[in-house]
Amino acid sequence: MYQALYRKWRPKAFADVVGQSHITDTLRRQAAQNRLSHAYLFTGTRGTGKTTCAKILAKAVNCQNPADGDPCNACPACLGIDNGSLLDVLELDAASNNGVDHVRALRDDAVYAPASVKYRVYIIDEVHMLSVAAFNALLKILEEPPAHLIFILATTELHKVPATILSRCQRFAFKRIRPQDIADRLQYVAQQEGMTLAPDAAGLLARLSDGALRDGLSLLDQCGAAGGVIDTPRVLDVLGLAGNVQTAELMRCILRRDVESALLALDRLYCGGKDVGALLNELSALTRDLLIRMTAPKGGMELLSGGYDDARLSELSQGVPPRRLLFMASQLQAAAAALPLSPNRRTDAELCLLRLCDESLCGDTAALSARIARLEEAVRTGTPAAPPQPVRRAKPVQAVKKAAPPPPPPAEDRPPWDEEPPPLPDNGSPPWDMDPPPLPDDGPPPYGEPVRPAPRPRVAPSPEPAPIPAEPKPAAVKEETDGLWGNLLERIKERLTPMYWYMLEDAHGELQGDVMVVHCGDDMILETLDDPQVKDVIRDVVAQRTGKNITVRCVLGGGPVQNVDKLEELIRRGSRYDSFTVK
Repeated sequence: MYQALYRKWRPKAFADVVGQSHITDTLRRQAAQNRLSHAYLFTGTRGTGKTTCAKILAKAVNCQNPADGDPCNACPACLGIDNGSLLDVLELDAASNNGVDHVRALRDDAVYAPASVKYRVYIIDEVHMLSVAAFNALLKILEEPPAHLIFILATTELHKVPATILSRCQRFAFKRIRPQDIADRLQYVAQQEGMTLAPDAAGLLARLSDGALRDGLSLLDQCGAAGGVIDTPRVLDVLGLAGNVQTAELMRCILRRDVESALLALDRLYCGGKDVGALLNELSALTRDLLIRMTAPKGGMELLSGGYDDARLSELSQGVPPRRLLFMASQLQAAAAALPLSPNRRTDAELCLLRLCDESLCGDTAALSARIARLEEAVRTGTPAAPPQPVRRAKPVQAVKKAAPPPPPPAEDRPPWDEEPPPLPDNGSPPWDMDPPPLPDDGPPPYGEPVRPAPRPRVAPSPEPAPIPAEPKPAAVKEETDGLWGNLLERIKERLTPMYWYMLEDAHGELQGDVMVVHCGDDMILETLDDPQVKDVIRDVVAQRTGKNITVRCVLGGGPVQNVDKLEELIRRGSRYDSFTVK
């Protein structure tokens, strides 16, 4: 039966373990000097050699013919541990045996001495999956184990292991294996298996394995199943990847903001069987390389993935600000994280490309930052940006002539307080200087009947003085005044913070000789714009445009647009109701 490469080429001695010399040297020395601990804890990511080193250590402490701490792999103890027939070395999976009953059974069996070897070794993989009760059951025997018992715990999530367990173990942290070490090991395995592995393909497999040698051997086994030369195109086709050339071309379209070309490139890759999740990961890795190369050009070269040469990275990063690369990296990470739960992965990938090409489509602070970045770039390069057209305010509508009042009601229905006042006497004396009319001779009115007072005469409103017509300005001066403020408004706003932008839009400037009068609509606008900083900016911009050395004065009201206030009209009308006295 065929055996997978990662099982066939599993290290059997400490010298065969790749990239973990800081751990294997210590374990070999402990086994050679018989200075063993009763509990070990191996931590690290997947495929870095935790379980492999645990089995090698179990063979080293029980080997009948050890060689400087390494097992001989030929004695019955070593052979029994390799094929799993030796019952004194037990490998458990805590993911499926995480109950307290399993740990209690293990604790009851651990007190018995080994049958055929020196030490009874328990290897518990993924120990963080144990329940709280199981950890409590394991704690007592882990604290005071028998002399013939050794525990080797392995986990990928150290933070889930209780502190009471951690304090009773010797901890060894397995680190990710470097891509170069993985590539060398893959070349050795391919040579022993009779495969032809190209160096660039070995480097690509090493980068895809992400520091796990077991993943690299599995990918090599998958690519070498068809036979022949294993080169980069075959690796890309077998694994469904886009490749460096196609990924770089797609990135070039994104950086040029060419939405159509980016969508067409994605369509070609999708129809070619490429996985959109892998494509987003490749774009994310390329964006990371560009960002690291731009922000840390000297010390960050060792952090690059190595999939792209320096010339191509330099070409892609030409004229791209780091802010945009940071935005692209965050968008790609978010899209890749949400892709497994998406009902339509292709649509999500296309939406991600649209946001990468045009940040304003995000509708959040990233869109505003992109617009500000474009304006800053335009100011830095001297390219005039297309300013938004100033909003032209409509002229106030002329007052509509009042309609004629409705005819008064009939005389019999009209209340006394709505009667017309009596005409003025001929001598011109006002009615309020006249004596009130005498009461009738028949005495006071009956109880409860109100006394009708003399009607108050209506006072005719005093005629308002006619407005003094202003002197007409020459046509050239009027045209210069009307257009000067609108043309200079954007230049003034570019040199001020956004706090003043809205105030400037609600104000109007008028050049009167050597004085720029800024008409403000209310007190808040006047208080904001009547600032030395704002006045200096207005003075400099006007001087650059007209060549005049002017002064700036902010006034309240005036200007071509004035809001019509209806309050005075309502007060002028007054109330038509007269008071009456109840007696």
